[in-house]
Amino acid sequence: MSKGERIERFVEGLAGGSPTKSARVAQNPFYRGFFQCWNAQQYYEAHDVLEHLWLRTNSVDSNFFKGLIQSAGAFVHLKKHWEHPTHPKHGRRLAPAVRLFRLATANLAPFEPVTHSLAITDFRRLLDDHADRIVASDYALNPWSPAEAPLISLLE
Repeated sequence: MSKGERIERFVEGLAGGSPTKSARVAQNPFYRGFFQCWNAQQYYEAHDVLEHLWLRTNSVDSNFFKGLIQSAGAFVHLKKHWEHPTHPKHGRRLAPAVRLFRLATANLAPFEPVTHSLAITDFRRLLDDHADRIVASDYALNPWSPAEAPLISLLE
């Protein structure tokens, strides 16, 4: 089974039905699956689900999808660092997280204030806050924890 097929089955399980194409991005099961995964602190899966949609969508929203994928990647770094702070690899994930936060906010900026039912301005503020807190600590403190993990929702 290919990675794409695994992701489609995963989204089927999230959505409770077959992943179908929707005319509106905000209604697309892969897009909605991104937020379900994010809110369950499954950032790697969120990245994969949205990447599946992004790679199959020819639209002017390419940087929008890229920014969301980068933001999930940044939280993958924070989560891994939190789980294994002294691990040789995972203990060095704060700087890459900041780089991804900065790339994500830059890619999302043109889509403010709201795109595809997501409040981009608020989301960018959340990403900047996490990056700024890491930088202010001189890359010593991780602002993420399971209890403080940010939730994001769509406006509807």
